[in-house]
Amino acid sequence: MAAAGISHAHATSLITTQKLDWETAEKLAATAVRLCAQRGYSVTAAVVAPAPSGHEQIVIKGDTVPLQSLSVSYRKAYTAFSYGQAFDKNTTSELIAAKLTGPSNGALNTVPEVLFILGGATLRKADGTVIGGLGISGAPGGEKDEACEQKGELQ
Repeated sequence: MAAAGISHAHATSLITTQKLDWETAEKLAATAVRLCAQRGYSVTAAVVAPAPSGHEQIVIKGDTVPLQSLSVSYRKAYTAFSYGQAFDKNTTSELIAAKLTGPSNGALNTVPEVLFILGGATLRKADGTVIGGLGISGAPGGEKDEACEQKGELQ
């Protein structure tokens, strides 16, 4: 009986998070890879989800994309998700423009998953709630990666 009482007491202390379902995450990543392919670039697109703590949810790799784009796309998505949420920015380019890359000694760039390079987007619901990040890597330049992001809010 005591265990049931403890369980009930902790149930009110639970925190829930929202994230994209896998089909929507897959659609976002596939659309980005497809848009870049139409422009002549083979890229990898990664979607991270808030639970648990910005882990990869979907990764779609173009046919001829370089190997390093796997980790770079994830790191862009993670940076857009975590720092976009913390500083209310929508892309890694907005984070960079706001000079939110950390102290002048580059300390934030030493955090293992953080990468302040163009090509990451913060995923939000229409009400502004952050529900993930999208990262694209493989085009010759982050501005070309970023141009393949699907704009708009998620319901």
